[in-house]
Amino acid sequence: MHILRKTFVLAAGLFLTISVFGYFLGKNNNLTFINTSSNFTDNRVVTSTEAMSRLKEKASLAKDYVDENGFDVSYCFMIDMRLPSGKNRFFVYNLLKDSLEVAGLVAHGKGSETESGLIFSNTPKSNCTSLGKYKIGHSYNGSFGLSYKLKGLDKTNSRAFDRAVVLHSFCGVPNTEVYPAPIALSEGCPMVSTAFFTQLKSYMDESQEPILLWIYY
Repeated sequence: MHILRKTFVLAAGLFLTISVFGYFLGKNNNLTFINTSSNFTDNRVVTSTEAMSRLKEKASLAKDYVDENGFDVSYCFMIDMRLPSGKNRFFVYNLLKDSLEVAGLVAHGKGSETESGLIFSNTPKSNCTSLGKYKIGHSYNGSFGLSYKLKGLDKTNSRAFDRAVVLHSFCGVPNTEVYPAPIALSEGCPMVSTAFFTQLKSYMDESQEPILLWIYY
């Protein structure tokens, strides 16, 4: 009888644990987990051919999107989160010429780092990067100097404005690739070097329409 009672208690505890885990997993629908332990966390390197192929694929989709939604039809900004932070993964793409203009380093959110892979979240105070398309808005002077507000356009990044996710620079981000070393982490913002930020600013200043920023994996 004592053994049966102990077995029943253990089974009930296990059931309760599974139920609670399932509840929170179902509740947190703003969390996207990508298991990258085998092909990303320690080996976040893809060939330039693969990266360019993925970039062109996204750019092809962006062409229709910018034309239909009132964005700049000449350029778009693309960030490939499958690449490691120490490699150039922020791309300025010329949609008219279907070619890469310039590339630079960009940080991702410190909340996105886990031992098993990257987490992308739309949740406030998560300090995570959010995947999706963004509208680059007006500039302002904040904690990191000149910054550009971002409006999330997808379900995966709809809270970007409320989370104060903005495009800004930071002196701690290098100007050139440092892979295999990583670069500094942000609080969820796409954070670039001061020099690269100046380049991005020139595109935004010259544009008559907002530029699309697309963070993808």
